[in-house]
Amino acid sequence: MGKNIMRLLCTSVSLTVIYWLAEGTLSKTDAKKGATKKLEEKTLHSDKNVQDRGLVVVDLKAKDIILEHRSYCSTKMRERHFSGDVLGYITPWNSHGYDVAKIFGNKFTLISPVWLQVKRRGKERFQFTGLHDADKGWMKVVRKNSKNIKIVPRILFDGWTYQDFESVFGSEDEIEELSESMVLLAKNENFDGFVVEVWSQLGNQKQTELIHLLLHLSEALHEAHLKLILVIPPAVAAGTNQPGMFTKKEFDQLASAIDSFSLMTYDYSTPQRPGPNSPLPWLRACVQVLDPDSKWRNKILLGLNFYGMDYSALGASGEPILGSRYIETLKEHKPKIVWDEQIAEHYFEYKKNKGGKHAVFYPTLKSIQLRLELAKELGTGISIWELGQGLDYFYDLL
Repeated sequence: MGKNIMRLLCTSVSLTVIYWLAEGTLSKTDAKKGATKKLEEKTLHSDKNVQDRGLVVVDLKAKDIILEHRSYCSTKMRERHFSGDVLGYITPWNSHGYDVAKIFGNKFTLISPVWLQVKRRGKERFQFTGLHDADKGWMKVVRKNSKNIKIVPRILFDGWTYQDFESVFGSEDEIEELSESMVLLAKNENFDGFVVEVWSQLGNQKQTELIHLLLHLSEALHEAHLKLILVIPPAVAAGTNQPGMFTKKEFDQLASAIDSFSLMTYDYSTPQRPGPNSPLPWLRACVQVLDPDSKWRNKILLGLNFYGMDYSALGASGEPILGSRYIETLKEHKPKIVWDEQIAEHYFEYKKNKGGKHAVFYPTLKSIQLRLELAKELGTGISIWELGQGLDYFYDLL
């Protein structure tokens, strides 16, 4: 079944690569549009959600995004529309995410501030860094506003060499010390567990040993009533029909022990291969390949990007675009926004005076809604990277 899914995916998504680089579909008036009148932007909240305001549409206009993006529904901001687990990431360098967690906290079950690193300093010696970012006052407010929310900071295995991993894998004492140190950290700092990002660091090497470590860590955290969420790469490698670094085999070995899997179903395209952030058929395939029998679907958190990509034709370059700059770009260029039915994403093109042609792929209410519907259909939760990067009215959908 998995191979058939991947073959179909490769055929369908390969058709969606954007040919704007070569052909150029921009109108001659594009460069002049910036000189026209300033577009209106609402700052007051609404008593209706985005669906009732007729904003979740395929036929999208730049002026409507500019007008409405700050105007979330204040009367229903504590109501949940998605019943599965919802994990939201927050980064210290994008502080609006902290406000999102306070305002819309009831819509999330898990919040993961990107705060922590664990470093190996020698035999059975581990140091945790990043605690200067941990904001106790913010944690208290979030928990007060949302009684059932769990705060599970992300932790990176920072600066670990291959030899560090080998030393830990080869010693039950090291594994036990690491596990106990993480439990102690969580208790001391009042965390509810951790999101662990380590899998991609070793490529396809030492998977058996890494699984052993994760099972031991899971057992230690669970004994202390703490959660373990594992970040995993896509089960289908982007742009191919090949298996990714984390497949059904590894999933089956860990599924009963890990609380949730944060599935990174974004960054599908690259500057060398510009196009969509996360084609809908690819998302479906990544879940079905991991868990074809729907045994552990509720533990899979389908990854949604709340950032976009701005690709330039010059030098095949590209960079992430966040909500604030997305709105600025819409205001300046007033582009025609195009819907691609096959990938279920909007994109637009614009031209800089001396910078050449660009194409922007950024999530919209319609693209997010379809991914939430897919998650409901597949029986998964969702994970969002990250809360400070999106537009405020996105949260009406959760």
